[in-house]
Amino acid sequence: MSKIDDSPLERSASRHAAKPEAPSGQDMDPAAVLEALPDKAQVVINEVAKVVVGQTAAVAAVLYALLSRGHCLFVGVPGLAKTLLVRSMARVMKLKFARIQFTPDLMPADITGTAILQMDAATQQRRISFAPGPVFTQMLLADEINRTPPKTQAALLEAMQEKTVTVAEGTHQLEEPFIVLATQNPIEQEGTYPLPEAQLDRFLFQVSIEYPGLEDERRIVAEHSFTPLDKLQTVLSREEILLFREAVANVPAAPNVVDYAVRLCRATRPGDASAPPYIKEWVRWGASPRASQHMILAGRARAACQGRFNVACEDVAAVALPVLRHRLVRTFRAEADEKTTDDIINRVLGDVPRSVE
Repeated sequence: MSKIDDSPLERSASRHAAKPEAPSGQDMDPAAVLEALPDKAQVVINEVAKVVVGQTAAVAAVLYALLSRGHCLFVGVPGLAKTLLVRSMARVMKLKFARIQFTPDLMPADITGTAILQMDAATQQRRISFAPGPVFTQMLLADEINRTPPKTQAALLEAMQEKTVTVAEGTHQLEEPFIVLATQNPIEQEGTYPLPEAQLDRFLFQVSIEYPGLEDERRIVAEHSFTPLDKLQTVLSREEILLFREAVANVPAAPNVVDYAVRLCRATRPGDASAPPYIKEWVRWGASPRASQHMILAGRARAACQGRFNVACEDVAAVALPVLRHRLVRTFRAEADEKTTDDIINRVLGDVPRSVE
């Protein structure tokens, strides 16, 4: 079967030729649905690659997050096609798309919507009605999310965690699937607000968008188009996504795999007995149990997209870096030693064995 990746969040060299059959809405057998997922996922990657060059890892991350009911935070310098990637994914999967440009003057109601007083034309009676905000969509682009104050950032917390929005005394359900894809520029500090740890913890992945390689950049420049989305076709429907999500949720994780995810997270906590000495020096706060949950959830999606019906320790290791990198708070000692969060996580991955005798 086609595979999305052979290493963490990277596509294999295999290319998909024929378009796979979509799972039937009547066929709810999880095994039958999962059979169609690897080829279908590869078709999505190939289609997005028509306009987004060299970002296969990020595309795979969005797929894993969508199948795991999670959200993604993209961090990269301006001009690396973060916004184009999100718009391309929405087009390829035919999901309702909305974009919020986060600015210092953005208010919570600009995200969630607001209750307004209206006159009923028939009865001439005044009534309160709800005007939904842009969060009522399926794929939400939160562009430059760190440019707005924490009060406004927090307006997304309930939507991301509960898939609901509460305004005044009413609670409104968001339509499934719902995924937030946020972008953040790491080099522009003036006029920005650090994301609170509580909000960072709601993101399944933090994906680093790197500069393209030489050949990829040549292709980007040579194939530039002012209307790149016109090249894309819809290859995955909302109904298929919901079917795949239900099937992925049934992918089992053996006790030893769960144990490995838990031991990885516990090794990042400086107060834990299992933490290596360098963690006590370089980490102020480690990953919470939500991180180990997310490693298993994302591991299910990765295993299913690779054509396997159970989560392996390699899946947990493959998703550990994007799951953990935004959940560790470094000490001043780590900054002085020039140790990045990725450096620390990679060392933990090398030190924590995948099995315990």
